[in-house]
Amino acid sequence: MANLLFLTQRIPYPANKGEKIRVLQLLQHLRKSHDIHLGCLVDDPLDVQHISTVRAMCASSHFAEIDRSYAKIASLRGLLTGEALSVVFYRDRGLQNWVRDVVRTIKPDIIVVCSSNMAPYILDLPETRSAIRLIDLIDVDSEKWRSYAEVASFPMRQVYRREWRRVAELEARIVRECDWSTFVSEAEADVFRKEQVRYSDRIRAVSNGVDLDYFDPAHAFEPPYPLDKPNFVFTGTMDYPPNVDAVVWFSQEILPLIRQTMPAAQFHIVGASPSPKVRALTSIGGVFVTGRVADVRAYVAHADASVAPMRIARGIQNKVLEAMAMGRPTVVTSDALEGIHAKPGQELLLADTAADFAHACLSAAGLSGESLGAAARRRVEQDYAWPALLEQFDRLLNQGKAAPVL
Repeated sequence: MANLLFLTQRIPYPANKGEKIRVLQLLQHLRKSHDIHLGCLVDDPLDVQHISTVRAMCASSHFAEIDRSYAKIASLRGLLTGEALSVVFYRDRGLQNWVRDVVRTIKPDIIVVCSSNMAPYILDLPETRSAIRLIDLIDVDSEKWRSYAEVASFPMRQVYRREWRRVAELEARIVRECDWSTFVSEAEADVFRKEQVRYSDRIRAVSNGVDLDYFDPAHAFEPPYPLDKPNFVFTGTMDYPPNVDAVVWFSQEILPLIRQTMPAAQFHIVGASPSPKVRALTSIGGVFVTGRVADVRAYVAHADASVAPMRIARGIQNKVLEAMAMGRPTVVTSDALEGIHAKPGQELLLADTAADFAHACLSAAGLSGESLGAAARRRVEQDYAWPALLEQFDRLLNQGKAAPVL
């Protein structure tokens, strides 16, 4: 089998956050036909216990453990070097040396890199140019930083603007020097194509999917909260700014409107690492913050509706696909619907103002909820099963090196 160097910014197991889900599925798929040489960072002490599980999937591997607090301080070196701070954050000398050794001794035929932050590990090695190089950018990260800058105040506005420009420069280098740049949706790919018209033939969209067996409404779960009250659920990593913005908006502006009709309605914010701003929401009646839980499915399975009130978002929201797969009524904003081919009003509910979102939640919690959830499940079965989606990566890699741009 061909040797494949696989780099990702976080250990892809357990798949408990969006970026890990996609990476783990891709890793498991590629290892069926390639010898995988995996390099990644481990920035969560709770993930160290899973290193042996991931190592068993690979022909060779290197796990660089980093301390997030120290890495944040160290990333400020980027202000001196002119690099994106997020790139410096994920730089590790031991991993750099391991990648160099793999490239020079094993000479991988294919290199797959997940996220722009990891691309410099191979872009700066001339020896990698003979390999097929695919960078799964997933989202246009530079646009994320630009969005942050638009809503931030001084001095973070300036930090985010700088990050936007530096990441955009790196993305331009990636598409210029590598064979394929992939994104999670056609919408994200189109944004990048408009910026990189000359290299548009190297840009592809490969959608995220959902594990239909794992997220199956046939599974039975003990209720994690009382069922004698209406329950609305949001799932995600709760120090991620778009998720923080979403739950703050729901708690402060949408839930009070719902409780005018459903006074006992409750909102459960489910996910690891809740920020201080998220934890403070428990002062609002009916809001509960769980922190990390063993299994988010129990919360989704018993919800009157799963909500995704995203106002800052890029790419596909896995939380939406998972709720749909669980057959639960799902209420989303337009940003949360990006890249998901579901019919509003038939397979989920769409609303963009606080009043409309509250009304949609009330509707989802009503008698129409079950039929809405059943239609959602059928949609993901039809369009979002992982095996068919992952084959698109095979087709790109089988095409070989991209044609030179004249």
